[in-house]
Amino acid sequence: MLKYKIQRVLVIGLGLIGGSFAKALKSRRLVEEVLGYDRNLDDCHLGVRLGVIDRVAEDLPLALTTADLVVLAVPVKVMEQVLVEVAPHLSPKTLLTDVGSTKLNIIQAAERVLGRLPSTFIPGHPIAGAEKSGVRAADADLFERHKVILTPTEASDSEATLQIARLWQAVGAEVLQMDPARHDQVLAATSHLPHMLAFSLVDTLAHEEENRDIFRYAAGGFRDFTRIAASDPVMWHDICQANRDALLKQIDQFSAGLGKLRQAIATGDSQSLLGIFTRARVAREHFSRLLAGSAYSHSNQAIDLKILPGSQLQGELQVPGDRSISHRAVVLAALAEGVSDLYGFLEGEDSLATLQALRDMGVVIEGPHQGHVRIYGVGLQGLQPAPGPLYLGHSIVSMRLLMGILAAQPFASELCGDEALNQASMESVMRPLRAMGAWIESAENFCPPIRITPVAQLLGRQHRLPQASAQVKSALLLAGLYAQGSTQVLSPGSSRDHTERLLSAMEYPLEQSIHEAQERVALLSEGALKPLNLDIPGDFMAALALVVAALITPQATLRLKKIGVNPTRTQAFTLLQRMGAKLELHALEMHSGEPVAEVRVSSSLLQGISLSAEESASLGDNLLFIVVAAMHAQSASELIFAKPLSSAQIAGLEQLQRLGAKLAWVDAKHLQITPAALKGGEIKGELEANIQLALVVAAVGAEQEVRLQQAQILLTAFPELIEQAQSAGLRIHKESD
Repeated sequence: MLKYKIQRVLVIGLGLIGGSFAKALKSRRLVEEVLGYDRNLDDCHLGVRLGVIDRVAEDLPLALTTADLVVLAVPVKVMEQVLVEVAPHLSPKTLLTDVGSTKLNIIQAAERVLGRLPSTFIPGHPIAGAEKSGVRAADADLFERHKVILTPTEASDSEATLQIARLWQAVGAEVLQMDPARHDQVLAATSHLPHMLAFSLVDTLAHEEENRDIFRYAAGGFRDFTRIAASDPVMWHDICQANRDALLKQIDQFSAGLGKLRQAIATGDSQSLLGIFTRARVAREHFSRLLAGSAYSHSNQAIDLKILPGSQLQGELQVPGDRSISHRAVVLAALAEGVSDLYGFLEGEDSLATLQALRDMGVVIEGPHQGHVRIYGVGLQGLQPAPGPLYLGHSIVSMRLLMGILAAQPFASELCGDEALNQASMESVMRPLRAMGAWIESAENFCPPIRITPVAQLLGRQHRLPQASAQVKSALLLAGLYAQGSTQVLSPGSSRDHTERLLSAMEYPLEQSIHEAQERVALLSEGALKPLNLDIPGDFMAALALVVAALITPQATLRLKKIGVNPTRTQAFTLLQRMGAKLELHALEMHSGEPVAEVRVSSSLLQGISLSAEESASLGDNLLFIVVAAMHAQSASELIFAKPLSSAQIAGLEQLQRLGAKLAWVDAKHLQITPAALKGGEIKGELEANIQLALVVAAVGAEQEVRLQQAQILLTAFPELIEQAQSAGLRIHKESD
């Protein structure tokens, strides 16, 4: 049974907020009766005629004793005076709330008037408004999709808080809870300070001798910013007094920032100017992502891909820049001493998350603009503490790489991400970093958020990885840049070596060797990183997808320019050639240590293939592309695995079977593939980006339409690939909700 039941609501103060709340309750029939009271009785009677309230509270004491909820919607300056009037008539079960934009002063006033804070008092603040005011401006939909912040006190009853929250939700608001003091700090920064700045700017310019021309020729930006200076002066006078301390703190911080901007302009400090402007430009979108818990390179909007039969692949393409190289280059360029220019930068999830994290730590970065990023390196010792947790969206890679760097910094750090990233284990990086002396804490099961406490010195050591991992290896090498002594990473077999190649291109000394199927990389924390001028090669996986699509499409001919053909990744090409693929590499050259070539491919009659466990393992994330090619071969294929496949790879194989692929497991490590035409259908579930990409390629050869659901995951990793594929002749289309 509910302790509090709200049937009769009394709203004291029929201005915009009070009137809109009353009208929302009345129009939605959320309560039995809405009463209104205002010093101006004419407004009360007008409220009845306009349908804002049911009746006027002519006898305020009587209305107070019979109300289930009293809403104080009066200016903050008179809140204490109103509390004095209502206090003697409140029932112990009457819920009391307010809509004031400051909270501590109202809570303190309530404590003075009431003697102690009642359990039924739930302070609140709707973040909504309009340029018009008064009861005539009352809008029943004013709170739709707007936030309401409740700031319950220590004495507030949890059920009373819940009842108030439900009522606000019923009028369309999103309800949040916040500590009262924190509320006043946040609102001072996000609402009160901008209003003060607008008032001050207009007042300052109005005193200029030529002020008529200033306002006559003002552009849209000036009008938009100063619009809020048309707000009620009396209300803002009262807010300034009510939230004085928090507002003064924000004004001081802004003044300090403005002083830095003035100094940069006065001295012609180009780098500082660019830092301020670029950080500000991206900060707005960054905070929106953080609050929404979304990824960097797509919104939370669901996107499906529709792949139709009958594609005709022809022409010449430049695929997006390499994912792995893009964000590694950004990290190392930020730690270099000098300015680096990156071209062909991939604006995917990993690289954008890494960019933002580095900006948060004081690195000045221009772009990305049409694939160009300029990074003003701060040196190995130049990173600064971030103003808050580093939000990395959906990027596991960014978190792993940055953990290696942050473990050695003289400041504390926290890393977090969206819901999916916060469920990913970081154990493979945490354990070896802890062995170097790093102080790292996590949530349960080694999952983010990751909290790093500074230590005096990391100690270099030899790491023996249980399995080859380019991400873990790179994180440990980055930590090794700061560690005392030698850092060595030993891996069974080889893994991608983009980090090592970039370090070499930046003239940082390291040792590499492979002996008896064991890879060894070692470096000392000595020397500095030279800046980069890097033309990032085309992404190999994107190229592989187009290559396999061309091989299985009749009369296809493609030329893919400037593709990265790092030997740690091109085993898939070698195996396709063994199957009879018409696949050639031309104009091979080196770009900052990375081999680059033009890839030429045309449709081919493929033969089945038998892969050893070692060959299958060498494919890594590219495994499913070979499976798709084998499905279109002239004879059967069989693949042997040294260990069971990952859950992601198994999920991809299961989706292929649903589309008609003839895949048979002899046992957990032995897969047979019988060539068969795929049917149409739907691909469902949150699959990894590389799995989705392989399934899209498989769908190109299907007999009927295939729909890939939740394709925003794929577009996160390869934001430009669909447009590239369409331009080459693939019949593929986006569809969003």
